[in-house]
Amino acid sequence: MKTIPTAPESDVLLDIPAVAERLGVTERFVRRLVEENRVTYHKVGKFVRFYQQDITDWIAEGRVERKR
Repeated sequence: MKTIPTAPESDVLLDIPAVAERLGVTERFVRRLVEENRVTYHKVGKFVRFYQQDITDWIAEGRVERKR
């Protein structure tokens, strides 16, 4: 019997509902991000998927530092 290695966190693929839940937005908003190429995504056949690490990096890129 073969064992399937578990993927590291950076290799976890998320679908649109999972990304929407993580961001606290609607699925429609995530689809708009994809259409406007504002977020990194991957096509798996006809499906759109996101690496968890790509979403984490995208969130970090949008961070605005507090002014003192």
